[in-house]
Formats: sequence, C-alpha cells, structure tokens
Amino acid sequence: MRKLKNSELIRKSVTDFKQAPKTPMILILDDVRSLNNIGSIFRAADAFLIEKIFLCGITACPPHKDIHKTALGATESVDWEYQKEAKETVKQLQLQGVKVYAIEQAKQALSLEYFEVIKEDKYAFVLGNEVKGVSQFTVDQCDGVIEIPQEGTKHSLNISIATGIVLWDFYQKFKKP
Repeated sequence: MRKLKNSELIRKSVTDFKQAPKTPMILILDDVRSLNNIGSIFRAADAFLIEKIFLCGITACPPHKDIHKTALGATESVDWEYQKEAKETVKQLQLQGVKVYAIEQAKQALSLEYFEVIKEDKYAFVLGNEVKGVSQFTVDQCDGVIEIPQEGTKHSLNISIATGIVLWDFYQKFKKP
C-alpha cells in the first residue's frame, strides 16, 4: 500500500468550499482559551464542511499566528463570527429554528451514540472552556446536553478532540442513506 502524495488528494479550493453544500451544523465556542485548540477546531470544521463557527467570550479570533499554526488556512474557508455571549448566540440560533446542544457532562445528558440526526433539521453544538466547560447559563439555554462516553481515569477530553469526535459522529449519521 502506498501513501498518497498531497498532489494526488482531491481537495477543494477555498472558493469551491464556500460554494459547496454545507453539513447543517454550527459550532459555538464558549470561552475557549487555547489558540491551538481554536485552530484545530477550524481545521476539523473544514474537513466536515460545517456551516459556521461562532467564537464567543474570551475565545480569540483570526487572524492570529497561533490559530493559523494549527488551522492551516481553515480560517479562510470556514465562515466564522464573533459574539460576546454564547447564551445570546444560542437564543438567536434557536429563533432561527436551529436545535442547540451543549457538549458537556450533565445529569440526564444524552450519550453521543444515542443522538439521532434528523436530516431536515439544522444543529449547533456548544463546546466550552478547557477547565470550566460550557457555562451553566449557556447549558440552561440549550435544547439538550450530549455527553461523549468515557471509561478511563480522566473525566474530560481536550476540546479539539471532543470536537473531532462530535463532528465525525454527526457527519456519518447525516450522510447515512
């Protein structure tokens, strides 16, 4: 088996990405501190053709060299917008008919494997601060909470890893015939 060269990979240009039909998914980053995590999330969002990222609170915005280092140009392809408050972003999206879920550990959280994607709906997922998670005010505003099941000694995942898991899970459920 031979690895493919970059020149052999069929990749969209930024223009093609902008014009392509998007996966009906939005990310809301609630007070994310790490610029490297933000860049990694942009890169994962690009991979799965997501619609938009909202950067809220203390979450840094492009352009920034540390975001660029891990995003590798995805800040140019993925639409993004800064909003001061994640909970207000949640309210605005809900008024547009978007179903909003916090990715968090909470009582009565739905385990990710049981989350069902309805193809006619649009979704947003809120991911939170590396230490404190999604703020309780924002969790209270959401339509529900989804938890990524974990069985090890640690009780959390890095936010960029958690985002990748959620994006892949949603994408494969959405694309399923």
